[in-house]
Amino acid sequence: MADTLRGALFISLGVVSASIGLKSFLLPSHFIDGGVTGISLLVQQLTGISLSLLLVVINLPFLILGSRTIGRQFAIRSVIAIVLLSVAVFSIPYPVVTHDKLLIAVFGGFFLGMGIGLAMRGGAVIDGTEVLAVYLSKKLGLSIGDIILIFNILIFSVSAHILSLETALYAILTYLSAKTVDFVIDGIEEYIGVTIISHLSEEIRLTITEKLGRGCTIYAGSGFRQAGRSASLDGYHFHRHHPFGAGKIEIRSRQDRLGSLYRHEHTQRYQGRDGEEEAVGALRRTKHQ
Repeated sequence: MADTLRGALFISLGVVSASIGLKSFLLPSHFIDGGVTGISLLVQQLTGISLSLLLVVINLPFLILGSRTIGRQFAIRSVIAIVLLSVAVFSIPYPVVTHDKLLIAVFGGFFLGMGIGLAMRGGAVIDGTEVLAVYLSKKLGLSIGDIILIFNILIFSVSAHILSLETALYAILTYLSAKTVDFVIDGIEEYIGVTIISHLSEEIRLTITEKLGRGCTIYAGSGFRQAGRSASLDGYHFHRHHPFGAGKIEIRSRQDRLGSLYRHEHTQRYQGRDGEEEAVGALRRTKHQ
């Protein structure tokens, strides 16, 4: 329940922040951004179709892909987040803060990037680009960051051709401002490690390697003395490094799935999870279940 409330809080704050970035900065000045949000803004300028509708329609294929590649719970949360963003953009009369183009690009990207990062902390996305990047990274062997960069270069190139070079340059500045906030929220790099100690050696190994599709490091030890006896235990540790927020979605869903698998298959176990979220100066957190 606590995790659910925490996720809902992050998603709500993300929706508010992203809608401020759109309504108070980008939309009034006809600016665009990268990702699916940028495509929606570009299509809105060319066709006049409501941005609220475009955000849902254009994100929909990416959410269907996300439900298959990342998880159903993630897709449900993302649908809720995007619908809430669409409602906020449509119904809340945010004031126009400034008409200065530089401030619009910087702070529009700031609030939009903050919203995307907070929603991701809540286990959802309000921009489907990250889902596509996770999927293509497995197929093409490219990093998630490289795929997102290529995707946005295409968007900015099209906007330069259709709108103007100046608009495309401001869009790049908006995108860079948004990515700066991602680094502040998630850290430049993040490592997630999970350590499991149990006597159910082979079952755990098969679960990690076959059902989760992850490698693991295996080490042997002893402990848990009870009634004068010692038990031999095998330990497993595996981790995944991901440079951008999209990887965070995937590893978080993997952690959720890992927990559900062990709750289902192994009723007695010790599991520790380590998260390292800053390259320098972060607190090392360990969660015991």
